[in-house]
Amino acid sequence: MENGDTIFALATAQGRAGVAVIRVSGPEAFACAFQLAGDIPKPRTTALRTLRDGEEPLDQALVLTFEKGASFTGEDVVEFHLHGGVAVVQSVLSVLGKMGGLRTAGPGEFTRRALENNQMDLPQVEGLADLIEAETEAQRKQALKVMRGSLSEKCSQWREKLVRAMALLEAVIDFADEDVPVDVRPEVNELLTSVHKDLIAQLSGQKASERIRDGFEVALVGAPNIGKSTLLNAIAGRDVAITSEIAGTTRDVIEVRLDLKGLPVTILDLAGIRDSDDIVESLGIERAIERAGASDIRVFLLESAEDIGSFGIEPQPDDIVVLGKGDMIETSTTSVSGKTGMGVDELLEQISTVVAGKVSGASSLIRQRHLEAIENAEQSLSTAIHGLDSDDSFNELIAADLRFAVVALDSLVGRIDTEDVLGEIFAGFCIGK
Repeated sequence: MENGDTIFALATAQGRAGVAVIRVSGPEAFACAFQLAGDIPKPRTTALRTLRDGEEPLDQALVLTFEKGASFTGEDVVEFHLHGGVAVVQSVLSVLGKMGGLRTAGPGEFTRRALENNQMDLPQVEGLADLIEAETEAQRKQALKVMRGSLSEKCSQWREKLVRAMALLEAVIDFADEDVPVDVRPEVNELLTSVHKDLIAQLSGQKASERIRDGFEVALVGAPNIGKSTLLNAIAGRDVAITSEIAGTTRDVIEVRLDLKGLPVTILDLAGIRDSDDIVESLGIERAIERAGASDIRVFLLESAEDIGSFGIEPQPDDIVVLGKGDMIETSTTSVSGKTGMGVDELLEQISTVVAGKVSGASSLIRQRHLEAIENAEQSLSTAIHGLDSDDSFNELIAADLRFAVVALDSLVGRIDTEDVLGEIFAGFCIGK
């Protein structure tokens, strides 16, 4: 990909629509717009123009222009807002493809140019990618927060404090043979402690952020023929699992993804847990126990409250215990029936409440590499603080640890060592973004 090229692509979804947007970015963007539209509006304004291929009209479209330095990519950009017919879009793309100096954009190339032209940094790019993929309200809010620079701003503040601490230590090192009039240790300690506290807070909330992005798993756990598959079908509103009076029908994990009050949740229907001589069923039971143990929440469906300890899975504080086949029993204990729908709404409400509690402390770390960078920075900073507290500490070693911490933060925002992750990030973007 050549940065000097002018690129173009359809920026809206393929297929028929009310409006389709074609984006052009690069040094020839305005020239191609002149060729299509005859004249173009002033930057950051819009005007209605007839697009033509020579003398032949193609469409009547809104034309928007953005000058270099004031556009999404940081380059000259033109957008054509067309009528969204397939033939209209293809005719304009065909004309653009024949123009000298223009080529079709690659996946995520507009956003990559925004990164390279300092319009965005790497976490903002990742936030944008997540925003495009967001399916629930919680995912949208989290992605938008990162895209607007919440993590980048924090990194900038941490870096500023660490650089200040390094400067104080370097001053002491440079004048080691002289009496330094001010003891820098208290200020350095305050700066490092403040940053370290923030890093720990981000790490503690990373699990919740990851779950908002990838979804929470809720496992239905119980004996065979307790009504797990019927309950799953009731939750999904369709037949996603085979139900039968024959115990042990479910052999594999069946998943249903939900949006519960804006939070992504996947309900898992697992094989009924019991002792079995059937090899296939035993494999399903082993997988059920494994997935249940790895799930964020378990819903135990029981025949009686005494059965809770019979599955080889220790209930956790956030797990939910209900009686299954509630339509067939009379009890004051909480029960649920997928067959009649009794208690299903209440169960979903309870799951929503538990999940909402788990995301209350979510941080801005939405990717594995964010976690690794902050962990590296925290470890270096922890070593520096320990050295500062030691009577025989060496300022040179502390300063070196702080440099390692700054390097870790720089790698997070993309100042260094980003080339190896760019391909993976931009491969997930659509062509027009």
